[in-house]
Amino acid sequence: MIELRDKKTGALLGTISQTQLQFLIDQLEEEDIEDQDYYINLATLDVFERAGADPELLELLRQGLGTREDMDIVWSRVGD
Repeated sequence: MIELRDKKTGALLGTISQTQLQFLIDQLEEEDIEDQDYYINLATLDVFERAGADPELLELLRQGLGTREDMDIVWSRVGD
């Protein structure tokens, strides 16, 4: 299982699949091979939608963003 969290608050945004994580990795810039955090904003989500992002992933990110203009998210593997 892969958890997505708000990097600033540590709040759990939800869990995502390996396929959804791979989409994020493919779409977003990583500073190094071990990078597990990403900056997103409303424009990023629009780009994701045009790129064919999974609707559930988009909804999870939109809900996490809420009324903010941007945020940093971090992912981690938990359990098996």
